[in-house]
Amino acid sequence: MLERKIIHIDMDAFYASVELRRRPELKDQPVIVAGSGLRSVICAASYVARQFGLHSAMPVAVAKRLCPHVICIPPNFKKYRQVSAHIHSILARYTKLIEPIALDEAYLDVTDYRGHLLYARDIARDIRQNIFDQTGLTASAGIAPNKFLAKIASDWHKPNGQFVIAPSQVNKFLQQLPLGKIPGIGKVTEQKMHALGWRTVGDLRKADRNLLVHYFGRWGYRLYDLAHGRDDSEVMISRIRQQISTEITLEHNKNLTDIAIHLPELVKSLTITMQQKKMQGKCITLKLKNSHFKTYTRSQTYSSPLLDGPTLLFAAKKLLNRMPNEHWQEYRLIGLGISHFDQYSQQAELWSDNLVLNSSH
Repeated sequence: MLERKIIHIDMDAFYASVELRRRPELKDQPVIVAGSGLRSVICAASYVARQFGLHSAMPVAVAKRLCPHVICIPPNFKKYRQVSAHIHSILARYTKLIEPIALDEAYLDVTDYRGHLLYARDIARDIRQNIFDQTGLTASAGIAPNKFLAKIASDWHKPNGQFVIAPSQVNKFLQQLPLGKIPGIGKVTEQKMHALGWRTVGDLRKADRNLLVHYFGRWGYRLYDLAHGRDDSEVMISRIRQQISTEITLEHNKNLTDIAIHLPELVKSLTITMQQKKMQGKCITLKLKNSHFKTYTRSQTYSSPLLDGPTLLFAAKKLLNRMPNEHWQEYRLIGLGISHFDQYSQQAELWSDNLVLNSSH
């Protein structure tokens, strides 16, 4: 069987880099892309900003405490989508097997590449150079025999670098790899593994498959394969959007009654996006995050698609009534999503993104 050649392209601090391209005088300054509201969070942080401990999803208020001279630029998602489409057109010159993951990253299968470049590492280098020449932006790349390893490799020499994990190097590479590098292993799972005496992927490889299933359920099967460097998942040419969602981070905490006034705004945003994408979903999900950052979700699946605003609003209100309503409970974020799309209305998204709103805008 022919060994696969997978490349993972990951743009470096994409949103921030697009903004710095427009304002090069700020390249040595700590720059973040974020809304101006009191409850806004960082969409992207430049590498200079990261030196101060700033990172994506951090509240802007915290960022300003850590770095009082931080420069905050509001996001321009229309522009990011345009740049992303340009990057995708560059990738398409090398292979048709492209799986977009987000606006700023994608997998490429170049196993059957028929161009003039001899090795996958040369293809990755050529892609990165073309992206830079045409957009002024840098990208990092990981090259490996599967998607799992390519994703890890792309982070190895960031920013503006690339790293190769050849088939013969897989076992040696995984031996000392920290467990947290495996997708799906968060802090809680990592702590559980540490308690079991596992700290590296090499430690995990010694565990029996049945033992992993015992501790982690069905995910244990997948975990066992990843620990041994196995990932047969294909590069999917068309990624079907799994959910369309929108959310609002509130300026001030609100109780459940006051939260309800934001539902029409969320429904309107969701309806517009559904119409633009020509998609109809049957499952609606409401998400609330309280003042202690605990998240509550409620979902309801219907037998037929939720086609219009009034229907969505009625369904959203029913979900709101199922949320915890203690008098002391206050919320800082409200989100609404639609999924379980009808097959006939599904459309592939080349570079998918979620619409995120901030109530201060």
